[in-house]
Amino acid sequence: MPIGIIINTLSTLIGGFLGALFGNIFSDKLKDDMTCVFGLCALGMGVASVVLMKNMPAVVLSVVLGLLIGHKLDIAGAFNKLGGLITKIIPLRSSSPAGGELMTIAIILFCFGGTGIYGSLVSGFSGDHSILISKSVLDLFTAMIIACTLGYAVCGVSVVQFAFMMLLFGLSRFIIPFVSDVMICDFKACGGFILLGTGLRMMKIKDLPVPDLLPALVIIMPLSAFYTSVVLPLLQ
Repeated sequence: MPIGIIINTLSTLIGGFLGALFGNIFSDKLKDDMTCVFGLCALGMGVASVVLMKNMPAVVLSVVLGLLIGHKLDIAGAFNKLGGLITKIIPLRSSSPAGGELMTIAIILFCFGGTGIYGSLVSGFSGDHSILISKSVLDLFTAMIIACTLGYAVCGVSVVQFAFMMLLFGLSRFIIPFVSDVMICDFKACGGFILLGTGLRMMKIKDLPVPDLLPALVIIMPLSAFYTSVVLPLLQ
């Protein structure tokens, strides 16, 4: 039973609903400030994840290769289309170009974060839902903050989140048995770099192509395993 996924999805849905419901009471300046503050929090979470890194060359290479693959596949364009599909069904409260940008960031944060991916795999393989339940608390408040600007469209992201996490839940028994603690640390560090890019983008410091970095999350575990088992012994 995917209890953790259900709780996590509901937290995004409820947070989005509450943020959209009460968002009108906040001024535009306060909404912008809240977005910047959450960007700052994303930077902090990214740093906390990056320090877990065990094999720096493998992580850095995965980020670079991930960008190349993502750019070639135009993942950023696919995310824009997905965000556009959601906003056709549930229109954005904000009509500014930044509204679509924030929707893309919301999809990345709720659906493709390293903690969510790893938590879904662990939940499916061992029945331990604690990672996703802990993540749910953060997602609840994150959804509230973003929905203050975007409105009820944030609730639509929970549907994508549920579908993606359930896919990982089903694949978990085929993936987790081959994953080591070192691979997990490098995976979280790779996700940390993506969080750093997300934070910089939310704070409007640098417009990094965050969606195009997502293939790095697929590459990092095989690269980490190869570096640990093949490269390190050669260097010793």
